[in-house]
Amino acid sequence: MSVSLTVMTFNLHEDQPPESPNSWDKRKELCLRVITSYYPMILCTQQGVKSQLDYLQQGLPGYDQFGVSRKGPEDTSDEYCTIFYDKERKVERFGYLNHPLSLEACHGDQQFHALQRVEPPGFSFEIVNTNMDEFSPRARRRSALLTWQHIASLPPSLPVVYCGGFNTQKESTTGRFLLGRSREHGVVGDLRDAWPNARVRKNLSLIRTYHGFKGDKQGAVEFLKLIFRALCLCWDRQTQDLHIDWILFRGKK
Repeated sequence: MSVSLTVMTFNLHEDQPPESPNSWDKRKELCLRVITSYYPMILCTQQGVKSQLDYLQQGLPGYDQFGVSRKGPEDTSDEYCTIFYDKERKVERFGYLNHPLSLEACHGDQQFHALQRVEPPGFSFEIVNTNMDEFSPRARRRSALLTWQHIASLPPSLPVVYCGGFNTQKESTTGRFLLGRSREHGVVGDLRDAWPNARVRKNLSLIRTYHGFKGDKQGAVEFLKLIFRALCLCWDRQTQDLHIDWILFRGKK
């Protein structure tokens, strides 16, 4: 049985003050155009607030969404890790397990979402959507370990997609652990990176996924730093990028 699964991860980077050049009102139409140009089956968003998610839902009538605030299902004031899914593809059976890592850092968050696709019959998979801490490497390592323990508890035959904002590069201790190149508390992950394994890759010239709202317009010093870091990664073909937003997977290609 051959199944095509398209997944997009998109950090909405919470709403900025109205006077900011990066406010949601100034970029929301572009965000929507990017999403609709790819039309993924699964769209995993991070750091979105309710107003942003409501706008996307209005502009994506072919999708439903699933997710809760970091503070729980009764809260609407905090950030969400929300998954949008193409409702025509018949995705059902949801569950979530929300793990805010408040003891380690104030921004760490894990949400496990179990989804079952019933067309074609019998194909099940799990999506794990995450937004790791921006500042603490220790919090990111603990977050990765927590997620891996969950994934390792699943049946080996169940495909898993683990994506979101990891806020670090793949050559970091967090990335190397998840990709099976280093140990964390005696265990090793066995996930694969979708980027080098993809049958078709677009926008190959974009070697990073975070640019501080600057796009390709980087200052000279920032540009030289970027080139230097990219050259430092050339020794490892599987980490030749500066992506901090990843799509990892286990199971069927």
